[in-house]
Amino acid sequence: MPQALPAWARDLSEKYYSRTLAMFVLSGNVHDLQPIERNGAVDYLPLYKFLEEAMFGRRDIIVRYDRGGGLAFATPEMQLDFRRSLEAYDSFHGTAFSKGLPRNPDSVLTLLESYLRVRLTDGKKVAVVIDYAETIVPASGASGSSAEDRNALVILKRWAQNSLFLKSDATIVLVTENLSELNQSIVQNPGVAVVPVSLPDEAGRAEFAKWQLALTPLPEGSDVTPEALAKLGSGLRRVQLQHLLSHAHQNKQPLTLKFLSQRKKELIEAESGGLLEFIQSKYDLSMVAGNDAAKQKLRDAAAALRTGRTDVLPMGYVICGPVGTGKTFLTNCFAGEVGIPAVILKNFRSMWQGQTEGTLERVLTLLKAMSPIAVIVDEADAQLGDRDNSGDSGVGNRVFAQIAQFMGNTENRGKVIWFLLTCRPDLLPVDLKRQGRAEEHIALFYPDTGEERLAMLRAMQTKTGTSLKSDEVEKAFLAQARQLSGADIEAVLVRAKMRAVLRGEERVDASDLTATLKDFIPPAYPAEIELQILAAVVECTSKSLLPRKYREMDREELARRAAAAGL
Repeated sequence: MPQALPAWARDLSEKYYSRTLAMFVLSGNVHDLQPIERNGAVDYLPLYKFLEEAMFGRRDIIVRYDRGGGLAFATPEMQLDFRRSLEAYDSFHGTAFSKGLPRNPDSVLTLLESYLRVRLTDGKKVAVVIDYAETIVPASGASGSSAEDRNALVILKRWAQNSLFLKSDATIVLVTENLSELNQSIVQNPGVAVVPVSLPDEAGRAEFAKWQLALTPLPEGSDVTPEALAKLGSGLRRVQLQHLLSHAHQNKQPLTLKFLSQRKKELIEAESGGLLEFIQSKYDLSMVAGNDAAKQKLRDAAAALRTGRTDVLPMGYVICGPVGTGKTFLTNCFAGEVGIPAVILKNFRSMWQGQTEGTLERVLTLLKAMSPIAVIVDEADAQLGDRDNSGDSGVGNRVFAQIAQFMGNTENRGKVIWFLLTCRPDLLPVDLKRQGRAEEHIALFYPDTGEERLAMLRAMQTKTGTSLKSDEVEKAFLAQARQLSGADIEAVLVRAKMRAVLRGEERVDASDLTATLKDFIPPAYPAEIELQILAAVVECTSKSLLPRKYREMDREELARRAAAAGL
């Protein structure tokens, strides 16, 4: 028995020694290496070997089963004892299982139950590990399950309440990566305890990196230390870190910080099934033109995050406003300002039963492991759904509940910061934008004053790499610019730059800009834009963010206009 166990293993031990439970579900990071301390040294083992040695080393019988590999025992002696038991079973029932073991779950579990009853009655200590349990009792309704699945489910539920198992030294462990893929009548059974196996934290990654580097030292030219691996490796499993280090060692390829960052990005995106996309922001909030009050709020949050005061940060933000106001750009600039990773959460819905929930569970686990992190959900009102989704066998409801529960977990305050971007915040479910979830609502608007328009012009110059010939160009812009969005101004500059290039010039002059502005017709959806502006005004949680005309508007008048617009 090791001197120290991982947190999840201690949790399992404490629950087992309460003597009220015999069945456990291990979920999460179950396909990783686990640390074991023996003879004063640390080693790392796959989960099933860790269970055999660290948790069940003194058991008389340790059996492992998965649907593909069938039954396997920890030692040849245990295997031989089971064979003898099968011969006796065959002799009594007239079967021939001792000559060829079945692999289908209901037959295997029935034979195993008979064997365990006999050995537990004899006073033996038993442990059973069922790997890939979601393939034995998958998450599906009773009407959609095969007879084989239903039989296996009944057997496992019977084991969870079996009085012989509970009073004897017996432990049944079901192993699954995604809890949502396992039949929920097992997960929610009062005789079953769920034990999450988390991804390694920074200290765990550092300890593993030192251990691995002692076995496979990095080649000359590498600039990665165990501390850097621990810090940059957030969200990675130990086996992924092992692959990186072993690959560099075997191929004599120096491991650099740049390569590590890129490889981590690829690994995380692959681990998430392509549902997380990293954003490499080269901008900070100084690049955002206008919306000074909104920028200051995010600067304050960045300052609190850098000093470790996560207790004063909002759980998340709703970033709203009409199209073209720079909601995505503002969020990217916040990530660049504070220096934390930012990811875009893509559409995670699947047509296959149970796959959506399983995918989302894996993604949320990764987000927690990569903290601190900013999570951007674009078009959030359409993507996240709501509690009233129907017509999809309840998938929408379950997905919504998963997200709402994760967003509302105060342990994630300042660690996982949500940015819900939408032009129609009124369509975003109240459950997600209430206090305790995405609680700060920041509204963005089009440039309203000459000073704001000029600031936006200069910001778009930097973004597009456009040079102006003289101050007269800015004066021409202010004299002729209408209520243009940042996206409109960017488009105007690009067109004006083309005019200059076609004349053989590199810099835009006043005639280029004037001609472009006279020709430019911005996409016009006045009713929709008015609706989006009013929705942002109504949703905003801070008066300082509102343009003056809305800040001073009577709330009853605002409500009347919003109702007239269809809000």
